[in-house]
Amino acid sequence: MRRTAGLVLLALAVFFAALAPLLRWYAYPRLAKIPAGEYQTMVLQAKNATLLDYGTMTARTVPQVTIVQTLKGDVQASERIERTAGRDVVVWDGLSYVQGPDGKMVSKVPERYIFDAHTQEPVHATGEMVDGDPVRRTGIEFKWPFLTQKRDYEYFDAQTRTTAPIHYRDTRDFRGLKVYYFEQTVPWTEVPMPKTMPVQGITPQTVARTGTTRWYTTVRRFWVEPVTGAPVYGEEIHREELRGGTLLGGRAKVTAFAGHVKMREDYIEHTVAMVKSNRTLVLLLTAYLPWGFLLLGLVLMSLSLLLEARSRRPHRPAAAEPAEPAEPRSVTA
Repeated sequence: MRRTAGLVLLALAVFFAALAPLLRWYAYPRLAKIPAGEYQTMVLQAKNATLLDYGTMTARTVPQVTIVQTLKGDVQASERIERTAGRDVVVWDGLSYVQGPDGKMVSKVPERYIFDAHTQEPVHATGEMVDGDPVRRTGIEFKWPFLTQKRDYEYFDAQTRTTAPIHYRDTRDFRGLKVYYFEQTVPWTEVPMPKTMPVQGITPQTVARTGTTRWYTTVRRFWVEPVTGAPVYGEEIHREELRGGTLLGGRAKVTAFAGHVKMREDYIEHTVAMVKSNRTLVLLLTAYLPWGFLLLGLVLMSLSLLLEARSRRPHRPAAAEPAEPAEPRSVTA
């Protein structure tokens, strides 16, 4: 009986020991992915910002500028691209909508971002664009890969339509989460005018005919939770200028926007809670279950060896009970 139980425990030990690396190196790369139909909204604010009044073409200080960023997954587009790409693909339709303190639109820039659901690497397909202009991305955008490393990454900037390194600076604690802090500086670069302008009748074409150009620089900062690769907080020190041309009335340049853009507090809380939940799911596949199954396998193997050793131990014969003394018999003459 002990030998049978030992063999069963040994079989279970081998099973769990083999399951541990399979979960980490086979199941995890296939199961950890971005859902194709995900929808996200993020609200950022720049308080006491500088904003251009297009009516008078003068810059003024306003109490607040709000940027609403949305990402909406297009499931049908993902499935269509997957048939030719041969891998899991996510298609995000993004919109960056900027509004002034009066709630009126300042600019809105749509973009379509197509990437690998597992690695977050760009997938090039028809429809990839920023503000209607076809682009061919390299590097990441919006999200880092699962199990982010302490190194620099290539990051795509939608304003300049170019990719540049975003640098790992250090490891920090952010509201109970260990995060990696990344920073990127985009130097002054000439960028296209948004196709949707805040004043009726002003278009990129009419601005171009005046000879006026748009320039942009930013310092981009992200606090990234490394297990999920999700930014839990982000901010930008952002500046835009219009330069030259007859539109400025002889001035060399005028500030179109300048402000320190930060995530709104309620969205920070929501993002941190969501990332903590997703972090647990990823850790189940990468650490908790693999190490737990490996430890369980070692325990079961130890029990199996213990039972086997006991089954081989020789049995001692039972001690004989002392015989009862015979009753004396009487002898007659």
